[in-house]
Amino acid sequence: MISTDIKVRLLRQPFEPVRICSNIGNAYEVIAPYLVALMKSKVFIASPNSDHWVELSYLHIASLEAISVATKVKAKRSRNS
Repeated sequence: MISTDIKVRLLRQPFEPVRICSNIGNAYEVIAPYLVALMKSKVFIASPNSDHWVELSYLHIASLEAISVATKVKAKRSRNS
């Protein structure tokens, strides 16, 4: 069950950032476990330091992907170029 998979990822020590991908192609990066709330039929994902958030039904989650530190550094460098 996807909610259990998300919960396992959120409780890992040390926490490893994760990307939640929807079945329509949207992706939401979770960089801290406190930014996520698991509900009965959906997940609440907040963006850090903003008022932006999204509710995503478990039925619309296609995959969970690990976000490596190297990927985040590479993305940051390409934005600064």
